[in-house]
Amino acid sequence: MDDSETGLRARLIDVGVELVATEGAQALTLREIARRAGVSHGAPRRYFPTHLELLSAIARVGFAELGERAAAVAKGAPTARVETLGRVYLEFALGNRGMYELMFRHDLLESGHLGLRDTSLPLFGRLVDLVGRARPDADARLVAGALWANLHGIAQLWGWGSLQLATNTEDFEPLLRAALDAHLGNDR
Repeated sequence: MDDSETGLRARLIDVGVELVATEGAQALTLREIARRAGVSHGAPRRYFPTHLELLSAIARVGFAELGERAAAVAKGAPTARVETLGRVYLEFALGNRGMYELMFRHDLLESGHLGLRDTSLPLFGRLVDLVGRARPDADARLVAGALWANLHGIAQLWGWGSLQLATNTEDFEPLLRAALDAHLGNDR
């Protein structure tokens, strides 16, 4: 690919990232991305033969951003770092609803285009490592998996407004602490 082709490919991804941020994952059609990028509706197919490939490229931007935020969690005791990582995850999920939804779409994760091993598994590996340090008595992979599922559930239910109603709270912090207590022990 020459520079102009690389530039157009990047512009299509950038337009998709902006579109998902402003209008949500459901707005990510090839036609709309092409229109906003100022190209013909067939142009994206030159760089992304399938719609899933373009969506995957957009989702990789979200995983990269979440990965950068997670990498900044580098200091403190393992339990404090797990707590900060959980907060980073929830803040990302709640602050980037469309991208978060896109990142965890089953069809993208299953398609192989997203590169799950290169995007979400390193983040999970970081969580497993920290949980292993915080809970050397437990199977770190299983505890981390349960904690991740709990955080994902908090993010989803909070985004829908269900948890605020059910718990009568407007702050996810008590839920984060309860999830950490459940998985790491309340004497953390």
